[in-house]
Amino acid sequence: MPKAYWIARVDVTDAEPYKRYAQQLDAVVVQFGGRFLVRAGHAEIVEGASRSRQVAIEFPNWQAAQDCYRSTAYAPLITLRLTCAEVDIVIVEGYEEASRASAT
Repeated sequence: MPKAYWIARVDVTDAEPYKRYAQQLDAVVVQFGGRFLVRAGHAEIVEGASRSRQVAIEFPNWQAAQDCYRSTAYAPLITLRLTCAEVDIVIVEGYEEASRASAT
């Protein structure tokens, strides 16, 4: 079963509440088996437009990624985040070589 990912592009508009959001997000992500792969770090936009921060969170599967985003634990964080950042988030299913081989 392939893993799934939250891919987020973020522009922070108010640093203090965003810091609280980020700190609280850790505990929610862990509840659903998630872990951060990329969290802001150095980035270079080589094509197209983007936002100032990039975040990638890995989940054990599609359902866990969906459940985390739609959870009652994450809902108040969405409300907080909307006050302090402009964000694009997409949930993406990972690539698994075995799945590809069986499809051909």
